Amino acid sequence: MHFSTEKATATNKNRLWSRTVSETYFPLSVECRDPDRFEGSLKSWSLGAIGLSEMECGGVMYARGEAHFRNENENSFLITIPHLSDVHFEQASRHASCKPGAFLMERGDIPYEFSHAEHNRLWVLKVPTTSLKARLESADRLSALTFDAGSGVSSLFVGAVRNAIENVESINDTARELTGQHLLDLLCLSLRNDERILDSSVSTIRAAHLQRAEQFIRDNLSNPKLNSRLVAESCGISLRYLQQLFSESNHSVVGYIRDKRLTRCHEILTLANNASTIGEIALDWGFYDQAQFCNHYRNRFGCTPGDTRKQSRLKALEESR
Repeated sequence: MHFSTEKATATNKNRLWSRTVSETYFPLSVECRDPDRFEGSLKSWSLGAIGLSEMECGGVMYARGEAHFRNENENSFLITIPHLSDVHFEQASRHASCKPGAFLMERGDIPYEFSHAEHNRLWVLKVPTTSLKARLESADRLSALTFDAGSGVSSLFVGAVRNAIENVESINDTARELTGQHLLDLLCLSLRNDERILDSSVSTIRAAHLQRAEQFIRDNLSNPKLNSRLVAESCGISLRYLQQLFSESNHSVVGYIRDKRLTRCHEILTLANNASTIGEIALDWGFYDQAQFCNHYRNRFGCTPGDTRKQSRLKALEESR
């Protein structure tokens, strides 16, 4: 989708911009800093489960309140990369300012305010919370955090976003879905091991052990030999201690592995252009009994794998019309 306020009247600009931004991300209230002079343009693309957009506009404030959540069943994060001026963000008593050369994490399931006083150009990714949690368990603690993108994996992530925006118009739907998966993996890689998202409800050492075990599981979901003993041995802890760590988090190790595998299968099934069969997808993520996989999937998502695939393809068809 490509949108610009260039031909809109001054009285319509705030309303049109509010509608366009809400349709691209999720319902928001919008207040333009100078409605009479405000200009804005927004380009957005679907990269499978990931939304990617490039926005350029004058000073503005966005607010998301409880009334905006009423009809939502799925939660998302926004990752904002500013280019021309600072952006400011408030959520759950946290205040953050993000300068060009960094990126900001925003939870979409709790109220917030986002603003920039000056003209700005932003790259924004919309990422389903389930996809983020499938790769990074501590996702809920990412709210209102900024990350320096000047070097390392974070710089690689922002560079990949730049390449995606520059080339997205010239690649087909299958390549777009693969690009979305690549951006999501790079994002999570850049966020890992940040001490700000360790669980403060347990000791730092136990939190670190649990995080390391969870991350090992997420990184090895496709390994057919993945089990509790392999996790414990790879993390240098005893099997009993591993089980205690997960018990404190109201999980079993086996249940956690199964849940994350189901989430990754669900993610692949929502890709409209993926050509793998349901059996192949299940096998790729460690399910060797398809009937058992379908039962677990129905219990987890309330529908069959076939239903998910059918709905995703119908949605993609409607969006292409």
